[in-house]
Amino acid sequence: MRRTPVVLSAAALLLPLSACGGTAAAGGDGTTVTVTVGYQSRTINTVTAGTLLRSLGYFEKQLNARHDGHTYKVSWQDYATGAPITAQMTAGKIDIGSMGDFPLLINAARGKQLDRPTRLVSVTGYNLRGGLNTIVTAPDSQLTSLTDLKGRKVSTSIGSAADGTLVRALRRAGVDPDKGIEKLNQQPAVGASALAGGSVDALSQFVAWPGLLAYQGKAKALYDGAQSDLPTFHGVAVRADFAEKHTAVLEAFLKAQAETTEYLHAHPVDAAERVAGATGLPAEVVYLYNGAHGIATFDPAVRPELVSALKQDVPILKSAGLTGDIDVDSFVDDRYVRKALGTAYSKALAATPPPATSEVWEKGASRTRAFDSPRRLLAHVAEHGGGIRAAYVPDATTGTPWFADKAVWVADGTELLPFVAPATARAYVAAHPGGRTVSYAEALERAS
Repeated sequence: MRRTPVVLSAAALLLPLSACGGTAAAGGDGTTVTVTVGYQSRTINTVTAGTLLRSLGYFEKQLNARHDGHTYKVSWQDYATGAPITAQMTAGKIDIGSMGDFPLLINAARGKQLDRPTRLVSVTGYNLRGGLNTIVTAPDSQLTSLTDLKGRKVSTSIGSAADGTLVRALRRAGVDPDKGIEKLNQQPAVGASALAGGSVDALSQFVAWPGLLAYQGKAKALYDGAQSDLPTFHGVAVRADFAEKHTAVLEAFLKAQAETTEYLHAHPVDAAERVAGATGLPAEVVYLYNGAHGIATFDPAVRPELVSALKQDVPILKSAGLTGDIDVDSFVDDRYVRKALGTAYSKALAATPPPATSEVWEKGASRTRAFDSPRRLLAHVAEHGGGIRAAYVPDATTGTPWFADKAVWVADGTELLPFVAPATARAYVAAHPGGRTVSYAEALERAS
């Protein structure tokens, strides 16, 4: 993707600064222009438009490279979820915001309702099969399938992509998501505490909560969101009036996002460390999602598959009474990112997400090491266990990466196959009579 200095039109500079959600203060030879960006630091699939972008300072560099006598200031506002970002955007107090796919739809609906329309202008992290959301249970739980959730208490955040995953998964399993379970609407941190305290039986959440809880030994996967085979993603929304009046500022943001994406691709370990330092999340968890072969794929292009998935999400929100009909086509506007990226945009649209790969992150290493099979990874871990910081393996069915020591392992002849959730492992064993589940310790022993 090109790294081109942004040139803003003189006309844009003269527009009222209230449209930027900030203030204009006379000083020196020009005016201080404040652009307000809402982001979610711990929703780590938005990092290229939030945490990592802020850390690298690329947006500020794009703006201040103009030398036009004006001073630019970026006000970064960090939130736990997308809902307050939407509220601030429709109040004219946030100009640009990043959030997940379901919150983006609520953003679109709320903007239209209040006659303060917003637009989806780019994508941050996505998974074409839905692997960014996971349903987990307590480590000692006896629940092994979605049907086991009948009559149980399940925590989720209603209106989030994780809730959408829960609803779809239960329906496919023949469980009524409204009457078959007791659903608790909780913030992710509250739900995590409820799971640990035993007041709920399962938790359906978005990145990075399932991976974090699994890494900490506080949860195990019950359902891999990629089993739905429906894309889920995070993206960037902008107030329509801001985009029209301050187009060059928006393009500067999108160019900075593209630069940040390039950085993440070129320096995945350092990017994980930077995000970890800013959020308090373990770098090993950040890398699970955002690494070189992580669960998420990053590029700013608004792919047709993602737009199609948005349209399939609308009925879920309508059935929950959170929105009415949403005109997705009018909400999606990739004109700005097309211009910002130039010829790189069509290349991004045509790109295929990299295949899932087994990876080891060794202590002190600045890059991970890839292996051509989970068995070879296990052999390496068995030989160098004390020097391993984290090991990642892709689910043999869905391709979703997971921590090797948290995966469900199946031995089939000389093959050692990892799975995120017990259901996919059982399905494999049922189709392969020679296969059987084994413990992680036995998998290591077999590999060595």
